[in-house]
Amino acid sequence: MITENLELIRNRIRASCNQWHRDPADVLLLAVSKTKPAADIAEAYLAGQRHFGESYCQEALKKQQELGAYDITWHFIGPIQSNKTKWLARDFGWVHSVDSLKIARRLSEQRPAGLPLLNVCLQVNISGEASKSGIALAELPELVEQVAALPRLRLRGVMAIPSPETDFEKQRVPYRTLYRAVKRLDDPKLDTFSFGMTDDLDAAIAEGSTIVRIGTAIFGARQR
Repeated sequence: MITENLELIRNRIRASCNQWHRDPADVLLLAVSKTKPAADIAEAYLAGQRHFGESYCQEALKKQQELGAYDITWHFIGPIQSNKTKWLARDFGWVHSVDSLKIARRLSEQRPAGLPLLNVCLQVNISGEASKSGIALAELPELVEQVAALPRLRLRGVMAIPSPETDFEKQRVPYRTLYRAVKRLDDPKLDTFSFGMTDDLDAAIAEGSTIVRIGTAIFGARQR
């Protein structure tokens, strides 16, 4: 059902963009493939999907080896351990979950010179949950300035995972808050808002998302 699910979610993105007067071409679908086998990723690839998100470094590296013949752009979206940064810097095109200057420096130092700049987003703990990674919103301006100065990184924007809400208007609030905070920085290079998952996709698009991270609606429930 992966091929059919991809078409359904693409249609949902198009419909949401139309509702909120946005260009669907401005919203990238990131297929979250963590815990899913390489065969599922291959099926999605053959259905036209090119961007895949992983949260576990060793699992992702194994899949990258298995799928080396495919022209995939790999995104890392999980919590970052310092001892894994050399692999993230070497084997991924994007890292969404940078939440400290220390991690950003390691990624910059370990990004091979022969590769393009590593695209990074700063993860903001927009709901202030103790169980989640990310910086406080008040820390964003300083960290933006620090990370933007690092030589092997391209700071693209922000990522957020708000606390779950079922009410549409409540889902919109944290995304709106973070979007406006980034816009107040008045930096045109900050063009990426990694907002929205299966359950709050429409609210995220309403509030400016440029990357939606969709797993369950494509691959089914996670195995762990």
